[in-house]
Amino acid sequence: MPHINVMTREISFKVVYCGPGLCGKTTNLRYIHEHWNAGHKGKMIELPTETERTLFFDFAPLDFGEIGGLKTRFQLFTVPGQVFYRETRQLVLKGADGIVFVADSQYPRMDSNEEAFYELKEHLQGLGRTLEDFPLVVQYNKRDLPAVATVEELRELVNKSGVPDFEAVASTGQNVFETFKALVKLVLAELRKKK
Repeated sequence: MPHINVMTREISFKVVYCGPGLCGKTTNLRYIHEHWNAGHKGKMIELPTETERTLFFDFAPLDFGEIGGLKTRFQLFTVPGQVFYRETRQLVLKGADGIVFVADSQYPRMDSNEEAFYELKEHLQGLGRTLEDFPLVVQYNKRDLPAVATVEELRELVNKSGVPDFEAVASTGQNVFETFKALVKLVLAELRKKK
């Protein structure tokens, strides 16, 4: 649920990047943060761990125009992908307004993608939500590497419902902004439905 701050006349949305460990969630957020207009972004906070680049989240409040006289802000988070951070993932998802699921396109990571997607569904159910009633975009990352699955194989695994999806190379920025902007449109459309 978006948070409205009457004093600052801002509406804040929480976007969470999910997916298996080392699939490119943090790389997406770093690219967005590094290439976004300097006057319209906050500080990015990274918490590295021994086994992955982020423990809890990356944080980048971004201005994205106005709605009904309120400035919009998007706070971007990642969840840690390692199995032993399961409870942390559910906490980070709490209060999310939209999700980008980042799948690793490499064949050896297909099981990890499937497990992460299944767990995402479980976490949302635990929060009283379902993927069907949630703004979601899927990104097939690492398309530049050898031995990647076809988009059709990835769709069958993590996008059977046909939400917007993008082939990406987060390290170069290919379709990083397109993925994010597609989710922003879905989040804002969801807000308009609730008016």
